[in-house]
Order: sequence, then structure tokens, then C-alpha cells
Amino acid sequence: MAPGSRPAAPEPPEASGPPIYADAVRVLRGWSAPDADQERVRLEFLRHLEEHPADGLWRECAAGHLTASTAVLDASRSRVLLTLHAKIKAWLQLGGHCEPADRTLAGAALREATEESGIAGLRLLPGPVQLDRHAVRCHPQGTWHLDVQYVAIAPQDARHAVSDESDDLAWFPVDALPETSDDVVRALVARARGLRC
Repeated sequence: MAPGSRPAAPEPPEASGPPIYADAVRVLRGWSAPDADQERVRLEFLRHLEEHPADGLWRECAAGHLTASTAVLDASRSRVLLTLHAKIKAWLQLGGHCEPADRTLAGAALREATEESGIAGLRLLPGPVQLDRHAVRCHPQGTWHLDVQYVAIAPQDARHAVSDESDDLAWFPVDALPETSDDVVRALVARARGLRC
């Protein structure tokens, strides 16, 4: 392989299903991973879509399914809005499952962030910033979330509202995240801080 090139991505079949499937393939094929670990995850996600063209985006897929989440930064980019997840009891970025009405991964990420924050007018930055595969209990035997993670900027003086999906919602300084956030959240916020958009 030539220096600077990346391994060929698997070729999922042409999408005849919902528009979000074709969008997910396009986004993942076109995304430039920031490091070798993220490149490995990118290829895993594409392989998953190739192997599960009918259901790989939906929670019904027991082998795993794509999800979309968002690190919401305030207008100054000095704080991040995190949710105290009702089931996990940890401070996480906003996000969740794709739904049949979602036409794009970015649209799913923005919808989830808006629903979970109660903030209208979030501005989603272009393209994902990070991918994460983590075990969840969506099925009795367990399964995987293949999370495509974005960044959004809240309007000046945005007011948030706690949804029924979380125990709490709060702003934290980007350099002082709560102890009960995990390494994935820390990496996502660090990447978000480094964006120049």
C-alpha cells in the first residue's frame, strides 16, 4: 500500500432501502479518520452495513446497529452539554437510535440532540468527528452501538430542558468534565475543542 493511502473500504450493496442507508455509506466512505484506530472502526462500520443492508441501522438488528450522537458546545465553545443517562448513570453526549423518518446520519444526530437538550437552533458542524463501538443491552443477549459522533454549537444564551431520557442535563467546562463521564466522551470533547469551523 502506498504511503498515506488507506485500505479499501468494503462495498455495501447499492441501497434500495431508506435514504439514511445510502447516506451512512456515503458518510463513512468519505470520512477521513484522524488515526489508525478510528480507521479500523470506520472499516468495521462499513462492513456491518455490507453484512446488514436491511436492518443495520435499526435497533432490531441484534448484531449491532448504527446510532448518532452529538457533543453540544455552547456558543463560546468553552462548555459542553452532557446528559446524566437514566439507565447508565454516567454523563454522556446526547444521542441515540436512528429512526425510519431520519434521512441522514447528521439529521438523526441533530434530531436526538434537539430532543434531549430542548434547545432549538443547534448548528451541527459538517461531518462526524469520531466513531465509537460499545456494548449495550438493547437485546437480552446484548448487542453493539456503532455510534457516529458529531459536534453542534448552541445559540447564544441557549436554555436547556431535561428530557424523560435523562436524570439531569448540565453544562460542564470542556477542560473539567465530570468524573462519571467515560474516555469516549473525553476524546469526543477533545476532538470538538480542536475543530476550527
